[in-house]
Amino acid sequence: MAHITDLKSGIELFKALGSDVRIEILEILSEEGSMNMKDIASRLNLTNGAVTMHIKKLKDSGLIEITETVGKHGVQKVCYLNENQLTIDLNKKTKLHLYEVEIKVGHYCDYNAEITCGLATKEHIIGKFDDPRYFSDPDRINAEIIWLTKGFLEYRVPNYLVANHVPKELQFILEFSSEADCYNDDYPSNIQFFVNNQSVGNWISPGDFGSTRGKNNPDWWPPHINQYGLLKLLRINKYGSYIDGNFISSTTIEDLNLLQTHDIKFKVSVGQYNGQYNGLTIFGKEFGNYKQHIIARVLYDVI
Repeated sequence: MAHITDLKSGIELFKALGSDVRIEILEILSEEGSMNMKDIASRLNLTNGAVTMHIKKLKDSGLIEITETVGKHGVQKVCYLNENQLTIDLNKKTKLHLYEVEIKVGHYCDYNAEITCGLATKEHIIGKFDDPRYFSDPDRINAEIIWLTKGFLEYRVPNYLVANHVPKELQFILEFSSEADCYNDDYPSNIQFFVNNQSVGNWISPGDFGSTRGKNNPDWWPPHINQYGLLKLLRINKYGSYIDGNFISSTTIEDLNLLQTHDIKFKVSVGQYNGQYNGLTIFGKEFGNYKQHIIARVLYDVI
């Protein structure tokens, strides 16, 4: 997430957004997850040279990243979003406090996993494919990618709030997708979110992406399975719960009773979509397209 508190520092980003073509490119990448430059040019009915100029401005602003992959017709430049959320804070009088922690995807405190399922570190598969017993293996704390067709993963976030703190917003940022046998870019899955055992809404993952190799995947990772996910921002504040700014439930920060809990429980679960379970894949820092673990943020006032 790009958070701008000083307008002057955001001049280059504002310039990059000052073009209908570049806005269209961002919309395409938001929908597709990633796309090579030639296909972007074709989609917009522009020359490769024109698209290259626009892509450069977006990359220089930090909004997108470019990686090279080997395709059928040689090396291709694949573009994807580097920032999925942009906020501009114009109110300098109010300054919220916050703390942030990164949680490895393997540091879950509870789980339920049904096949197809599995875990892997950046060096190797943990145990073997489709054996839920390995979700209890001690090596699971080193996992950088986890997938399951049905079930959930629950994490605990340290709660550092004290009596004179007023919780204002809770944020979770993570890269995830559906889970298909091998992969399927068009495979909607109903991903549900819970905080302190309360539902805060759901989001439909569009697919289990595998047609393009994930930027951070280790060399040994097979090409025919999960490659990357979409980076999503879940926010819970006094107005309700949101995914990337889109309202998903009326559960508010007050409903979570953060001052009365020793820690904050965050559960990601698979619900039914059209009568079936289409799974969940969570990517850590060494897999997928985003160099991060699960990020949890707590924003609060001090009184």
